[in-house]
Amino acid sequence: MPAARPGTESANNSVGDDTALAAELPGDFTSAYAEVNGTTLHYVAGGRGAPLVLLPGWPVTWWEFRKIMPILAQRYRVIAVDFRGMNLSAKPRSGYDKKTMARDVLELVRHLGYSTVNLAGHDIGAMVAFSYAVNFPDAATKLALMEVGHPDSSLYDLKLLPQGQAPNLWWFALNQLHGLPEHLLAGRMRYVVDHIFDSHLADRSRLDERDRQIFTRAYDPADAIRAGDGWFQAFEQDVSDFAEYGKVTVPMLGLASPANYAAVQSVWPRQGEDVRVVKIDDTGHFLPIEQPEAVAGALVDFFG
Repeated sequence: MPAARPGTESANNSVGDDTALAAELPGDFTSAYAEVNGTTLHYVAGGRGAPLVLLPGWPVTWWEFRKIMPILAQRYRVIAVDFRGMNLSAKPRSGYDKKTMARDVLELVRHLGYSTVNLAGHDIGAMVAFSYAVNFPDAATKLALMEVGHPDSSLYDLKLLPQGQAPNLWWFALNQLHGLPEHLLAGRMRYVVDHIFDSHLADRSRLDERDRQIFTRAYDPADAIRAGDGWFQAFEQDVSDFAEYGKVTVPMLGLASPANYAAVQSVWPRQGEDVRVVKIDDTGHFLPIEQPEAVAGALVDFFG
């Protein structure tokens, strides 16, 4: 068994399970499961009103939205989803292209009794949310993306050795490998979690030790690493799918950190018929963690 990073050995005992975590949040949140599209999805839901689906990124879970969920629950029925391969959801061997994952979410929406929903996604979750809106426009009311859009051919231009201020996206390459990441990282994902957050937060104090343990627990097992890598290994198919898509027809909001704002502002308005992009100040990549009030306010203003 690989040696764990000091301080993580008792994480499973100290952070509480997802049922207990959901119950901590104001808004009467509960943890539940649904059998959809041949897989099992875990989700946390609470609040009342029009349905709003939240889709998180890597290396986080539905808990990424814990600070904005109680705010949004005052106006919406908030449904934060661990999509295929994440946390307590099933980890099949295939189906990690974003079109299939969007179908998972659509079937969850139908399972919950809704015909149409608002969606907000961050990072990998934004990719899935975009795919949902472009493939199932009749089942989407409005779409919000945070920091990341759908994979396109620009991914092939990423540099192995970044120059100047270009970000070092080393995990994009590592996560393409089959088998090796699980052997290297099982039981050691705390190192990755700390590195990603420490290099992508403007203020590290916005994420406490308990949060880091919760995310580590979700990604530490070899099977979880394999499944998470599947989201990245599907990029080639995602790029191919994107080339066949038209524009998003539902209203679309983009939220971006200062470092990413100019880039997404130049791209996203061309990908939808009704798009606006808003800069969230004083934050790094993880907008809902660092600036929850600003993010929640922008979402409420957009979704209405």
